[in-house]
Amino acid sequence: MLGEDKAFQETADRQVLFLQGPLSPLYRLLGRQLKQAGCRVYRINLCAGDWLHWNGSDARSFKGKPQDWPAYVSGVMDELGITDLVLHADQRIYHKMAIAEANARGVRVFVTELGLLRSGWMTLEREGLATLSRFPADPAAVRGISRSAGEVDFTPMYPKSTALEIIPDVIYNLTNVFLKPLYPSYQRHTLYPPILEYLRGGWRLFREGARNRKVEVQLDELLLQDQPYFIFPLQLEGDFQLRAHSPYKSFSEVIDTILVSFAEHAPKAAWLVLKSHPLDAGFENWPIVVRKLAQEYRISDRIIFLDGGRLDHLFSKTSGLVTLNSTAGLEAMQCGVPVKTLVPAHYDIAGMTHSGDLATFWKRPEKPDESLVRDYLKAIAATVQVRGSIHNSEGIDAAAQNMAKRILEFSVNEPGGFCDQPPRLAKARALGVPL
Repeated sequence: MLGEDKAFQETADRQVLFLQGPLSPLYRLLGRQLKQAGCRVYRINLCAGDWLHWNGSDARSFKGKPQDWPAYVSGVMDELGITDLVLHADQRIYHKMAIAEANARGVRVFVTELGLLRSGWMTLEREGLATLSRFPADPAAVRGISRSAGEVDFTPMYPKSTALEIIPDVIYNLTNVFLKPLYPSYQRHTLYPPILEYLRGGWRLFREGARNRKVEVQLDELLLQDQPYFIFPLQLEGDFQLRAHSPYKSFSEVIDTILVSFAEHAPKAAWLVLKSHPLDAGFENWPIVVRKLAQEYRISDRIIFLDGGRLDHLFSKTSGLVTLNSTAGLEAMQCGVPVKTLVPAHYDIAGMTHSGDLATFWKRPEKPDESLVRDYLKAIAATVQVRGSIHNSEGIDAAAQNMAKRILEFSVNEPGGFCDQPPRLAKARALGVPL
């Protein structure tokens, strides 16, 4: 009984501040769970879309300019005695500044993101993600976490609903467009005007069937050939994995880097298969960019661009996959495919990814250690992944409950999945990552 009273007192002393969450009711439900457990819960809305997801007496609005935000959020932390900060993605302009203020005050930071394990999982880490993740990068540490984790159920759950992926996004962003006068100084973290993005994305969605049929023909022809091929999945231009966690200013630089290396070092019989991102709205017109670069480097006859279809259909015969730092690399390793990352991805661990440079990857790609991959999956599932999904109605409830449990128990990144310093950061900075 005394232990229960102490636990309640600790919970009652926790003052939790929420900033922007994913485009779903997740944070409102998570806040409700924490409040029912005895925490005091607060929210700051930065735009009309935020207000739509969470409004009431426990929410306040910031309507100032971005340069005024650090003073505002630090004042709120001091006024309310905030002990915990919860936010989605750590590199949005407001979130980066809030994390800096939280760190200066010893406030615990919990960051959410879509799951590294797909689908039916969400990410919940302390302090930061990707290059700033505190999850160990040492194989021995990963194996140790796996041993202490116990059994983990990887049964697929919470299948994605296309409606829950698209509709909340549209409602949120159009609300911000039409109610812009209510938050006149809000600076969105996305690159493109929402209405234009929806128009272009809608046109691509309308043509998806035709694009996929073309890709099926291309795949049939590719898989019938005897030539070796490598896979290069494209990432979105607005992805923070590119904008914040890499030294590249545009994904066109990434494409150029890989095509130059492929032309110079890959076996002459090898092909390179580039695959568009399923959410690409087509602003950059990557097929034309790739075609011009392939002509410049005289490898047009060795380049295939797939503008649709499923990436995993390529895994069975590929020689390897090269990526900036996409989660596609983790999916490939689970199928035994050699993977080379250009920057230190979360899964870029000795024994899992190719240890040499890109030039050696084309010639002698190193296969992942299957047992280490299994240990890594088990380790992250037990420490920095939680069951749930924002793209499934039942999954949203599950994510809220599971995240609340981890936060209340102080078990995020536990057991053993937290390093005092981000173990990938030094390597990233050496490559020019501006963090």
